[in-house]
Amino acid sequence: MSAARQALRPLARCVHSAVTSKKVASTRAFSAASRALEEVHVEETATPPSPPPSGLDPNLVSTRREERKLLKDQKLLPIGSRRRRAALHGSANIPFEQLPYQCFQEARKILQADRKEKLEQIQAQRTRIARLQAQEPYSGGALEKERRLKSMQKHLEDLKILADINDPMIKKRFEDGDGDMNRPIYRYLADRRWRSYKRLVLMQRIEQMNVIPDILPNMDPIAEVNLSFGRRNVQPGEFVDSRVSELPGTLNVQVFDKGSRPVTVAIVDADVPDVENDRFNYRCHFLAANIWIAPKQTKIHLNTRQEDKILLPWLPAYAQKGSPYHRLSIFILEQPEGKTIDVAEAMKERFYKDGTSWKVQRDKFVLRSFIDRHSLKPVGITMFRTQWDEGTAGVMQRAGIEGADVELRRKRIEPLPYKKKDGARYR
Repeated sequence: MSAARQALRPLARCVHSAVTSKKVASTRAFSAASRALEEVHVEETATPPSPPPSGLDPNLVSTRREERKLLKDQKLLPIGSRRRRAALHGSANIPFEQLPYQCFQEARKILQADRKEKLEQIQAQRTRIARLQAQEPYSGGALEKERRLKSMQKHLEDLKILADINDPMIKKRFEDGDGDMNRPIYRYLADRRWRSYKRLVLMQRIEQMNVIPDILPNMDPIAEVNLSFGRRNVQPGEFVDSRVSELPGTLNVQVFDKGSRPVTVAIVDADVPDVENDRFNYRCHFLAANIWIAPKQTKIHLNTRQEDKILLPWLPAYAQKGSPYHRLSIFILEQPEGKTIDVAEAMKERFYKDGTSWKVQRDKFVLRSFIDRHSLKPVGITMFRTQWDEGTAGVMQRAGIEGADVELRRKRIEPLPYKKKDGARYR
C-alpha cells in the first residue's frame, strides 16, 4: 500500500461513515448545534464517471506503478496530487466544497467573510482611481499623477490576489490545471510555482554553461519558456539529436502579467568554430519579430512562413565533426509598447560614420547589437545542446550546409626543445 493511501485511510473512513449506499442519506449539518435539531438530507451526486477501458482513470490513480501504466498505455498524466487522487479512489463522489467536516466548513465561512471584505476594498480602490483620473489639472503635476496612479493600480492588483489566495476551490482548480490565466490569482500561483523550482534550474544551467555572459551580459527571466520538437519536451541544457532538431520545433511562452505584447524570438549558437582566427563565433539559427503572446496565447511555431515576421528562417542545429558541443540559446525579446519591427527595413545594411557596417545575417550575428538597435528587452530564455552524431552528416546535406566531410582537429603544440643544463654549477 502506498504512503498516500495509508495517509488517506482516516479520510476515507470519515467519508464512508457520512454517506451511505442509499440515494438519500442522513448526515449531520456543518455546525456546532445539537444533532436532533439540525439533521438535513443530502442527495448523493451523480455516479462517478466510468473509467477508461484499460481500468485506469487519471482522476483516481494513486500509486507510482499506476501512474507509469497510465502514461504508457493512454499517454495521459494524472490529475491533481497523489493524496487527492487516493482520497477520491476510496470515497464517494462528494463535491469538494461539501466535504462533511465541521472544521473545514467553519474555516470556509471565515475565508468567505475575508473575501467579502477584500471585495469591498477593491471597489473602494477603483473609486479612488477613477476620482484621481478625473482630476484635471492635478496639483502635483502630470508625472506625480502618473506615479500615483501606477502605485494605486499595483495595490488594486494585490487586493485581487489577496481576495482569492486562500480559497480552497481556487487551489483545487489550479492543481487540476483548470485555472484561467486571465485571472490575476492563477497568474500569481503559476509564477510562484515556476520561480520555486523551474526558474532556479534554468538559471543554474545558463550560468554554469556560460550562456550568460557569452551572449548577453545579464539576464532576469520573467517569462517561462518551454521548447519541444514534436512530442519530445526539451529540458534546459539537454542534448538533442540532430535528426530530432532538423524540423522546426514549438515554443510555449507563458507570461505572468496581463495583456498581449509583441515579441522577437532569436535562436543563437555561441560555439561556431572560427578556424582562421582561432576562436569561436556566433550563428543565428532563427530570427522572427512581431509575434504576439498573452497569458492564454502561448504557442509559437518556429515553422511559420509569414513574410512580415520572419527575418531568418529555421536552420537545423548541427555541430561539425571534431568540434565541442554547441550551445543553442533561445531568447524571447519584448518589443517596445505599440512598436513593431519593419522586417524589410531591418534586413537592410547600415553604415556608420567610422566606416563600419552592420546587417542581419546568420554568421557572426551579435545579439547585443540587435537588441540595442531595436530597443528590445530580454524576458525569457531556454537552451539546448547539440553535438556531432550519426545523423549530423545527413542533416547537413539535406539542409545544403557545407562541411559535412570536414573533421576539425586540435593543433598539436610541439614541446620546447630540451636544453641540458651545465652540471658543474650544481657541484
